[in-house]
Amino acid sequence: MATYAVGDLQGCLEALQCLLEQVAFDPAKDRLWLVGDLVNRGPQSLDTLRFLYSIRESLVCVLGNHDLHLLAAGQNIERLKKADTLREIIEAPDCAELLDWLRQQKLMHYDEQRNVALVHAGIPPQWSLRKALKCAAEVETALRDDNLFPPYLDGMYGNDPAKWDNDLKGVTRLRVITNYFTRMRFCTAEGKLDLKSKEGLDSAPPGYKPWFLHKERKTKGLKIIFGHWAALEGKVVEAGITALDTGCVWGGALTMMNVDSDERLSCNCDEHGHAKPPVTLPISEPSSASAPR
Repeated sequence: MATYAVGDLQGCLEALQCLLEQVAFDPAKDRLWLVGDLVNRGPQSLDTLRFLYSIRESLVCVLGNHDLHLLAAGQNIERLKKADTLREIIEAPDCAELLDWLRQQKLMHYDEQRNVALVHAGIPPQWSLRKALKCAAEVETALRDDNLFPPYLDGMYGNDPAKWDNDLKGVTRLRVITNYFTRMRFCTAEGKLDLKSKEGLDSAPPGYKPWFLHKERKTKGLKIIFGHWAALEGKVVEAGITALDTGCVWGGALTMMNVDSDERLSCNCDEHGHAKPPVTLPISEPSSASAPR
């Protein structure tokens, strides 16, 4: 039995299947951890969701901002944006079944035996593991409750308030939790968010750092696997922090990691999010020749 974590799929099913074939993934015994953003912007959002649903017993999944956007658009299709590739899901005959499954997924997964947390964007530096799990559970409850679900989706969008406060109530409280888990990149040591800067580590606004680089971070010692931040290209030097979004939907690659050995493998993608075929050199070509990039 092996456990693999994979970066943001965003509807790039070909790349996922490429990786699963490379490790001979067996749904009967192996497990696949998904860092969220299963759909949107890529070429096969509906097929991706259907495939994941078909192997749902082998998955651990946390939700990303694009997955939550799909749930919101499923309630009101007017929320769709021009660049979204979600309409095919909403108009599919099995939409209700797929979205109901999506609603049951987590915002944060914690594997106690491995001491590993799986999240989409990160865990704010001022929260302990216990606090993060508690806050994630509040949003998960709202997603699964038919009475809380619509008002949560109505109030989910927005950047304010930018900082956590224990006294926050209702949808406002849930919005901040959602932004930490699904949209965060840069913040202050106290957890004040900057949600506008989306480039690499050196693009932090004055007074802000990537969430995982704050010395005061209360989850040090916890291994955290996350996605969301394609500009990092999977490169993070902070101990215990693993970034898996390598921008498959933007012509980068889809990256998978063995959770126990940390071994990584990738499938390169073209600018449309389709998997690139592996390069095969002619037999007659000298072995020292470089393969084309």
